[in-house]
Amino acid sequence: MLALKAENISKQYRLGQVGTGTLSHDLNRFWHQVRGKEDPYLKIGEANDRTQKSESDYVWSLQDINFEIEEGDAVGIIGRNGAGKSTLLKLLSKVTKPTTGKIFTKGRIASLLEVGTGFHPEMTGRENIFLNGAILGMTRREIAHKFDEIVDFSGVERYIDTPVKRYSSGMYVRLAFAVAAHLESEILIVDEVLAVGDAEFQKKCLGKMGDVSKGEGRTVLFVSHNLTAVKELCRSGILLDKGKLIFAGSVEQTVIEYQKSSLTKSTYLHSGTPETALGNENIKILEFSVMPERGESIDINSGAHVKIKFLNFCPDINLDITFELRTFEEVIVFHAGHLISQQADARLGEYNIEFEIPAGLLNAGNYYFRLVFGRDQTFPLYVNENIASFEVNNVRLGSKMHIFPGITRPAFDFKIN
Repeated sequence: MLALKAENISKQYRLGQVGTGTLSHDLNRFWHQVRGKEDPYLKIGEANDRTQKSESDYVWSLQDINFEIEEGDAVGIIGRNGAGKSTLLKLLSKVTKPTTGKIFTKGRIASLLEVGTGFHPEMTGRENIFLNGAILGMTRREIAHKFDEIVDFSGVERYIDTPVKRYSSGMYVRLAFAVAAHLESEILIVDEVLAVGDAEFQKKCLGKMGDVSKGEGRTVLFVSHNLTAVKELCRSGILLDKGKLIFAGSVEQTVIEYQKSSLTKSTYLHSGTPETALGNENIKILEFSVMPERGESIDINSGAHVKIKFLNFCPDINLDITFELRTFEEVIVFHAGHLISQQADARLGEYNIEFEIPAGLLNAGNYYFRLVFGRDQTFPLYVNENIASFEVNNVRLGSKMHIFPGITRPAFDFKIN
């Protein structure tokens, strides 16, 4: 039996506006609707690519999405920032309506999309539990039966009669998840809001979602950048990219397809005018490379040489740069910052920075760099979410056999007596 079905759903937004944003557009849209004609603004718009300058006021956050989800399935929805994951969950939760297409659901839906969703700030935690249960169609007796279990799971018993507007974000999300997971809904939808909680609570939530899908037979939709958690919790996967559905299938294959689509060249070399290079009005990147220190390719014994060449358009500031290396499972390997200038003496023009990743540091696997340029170590001048990706091979070139767990692969000098 199907729990959810999406038929050609799309969602269009006008940048910076509510509705179409102008009376003439609203009247034009209404006039076409009265005459039974197609909405004229559905013919225009661009894919939701945050890295490109917009040529249109209209953006397709989602476009022509089709899928089916069986009852009791646990589905992981993955994709890079701006892929449309949160928009899709809002449509499935009926927080907003699709611009085109239809969504069919069977059963009640409990969703946790962002901190604050579904709670009235002036009401206490206790009152919000009963309010959420009533919205789901539960009787007061049914909610009361679950009440102690919800409060115990959330760990906010001391503040249960305090208005939730006084809660911290961590307390808020603890109670919100407890309510969504324990009340009797057939479909549970959870966005990456769980990242607000601490590591212990995240682990507790993942365990509860596993119980919900495997033990109770309820349908779970889960959005997360933590691919390890997605693989452990989910059986199926949906991959989105720039508002389009790229792949749907087993969670293992979905993760593989995501890694393929995210893997870019380990070298970025700009050709052309500086104006067209990666960056913005503050920083332009002319070159970025990750190359083996020794040999033809990067492996666990080769080490890697990282080089960046960029133009700075912000003189006389304290300029800094941060290199954040991540695995494709979104585990941060290191976060290394460097103060380029400390006396408000950053120069206008070109900078070259190089450093080495020592041999025996990285295990075999796929990695990518996130770059952050800043001023005074607080104000970001330019952020690039994935400047370059690269693969570290095992000792035997290309071999995927005997890859040990973990991120590091140190070569210790063992002494045996």
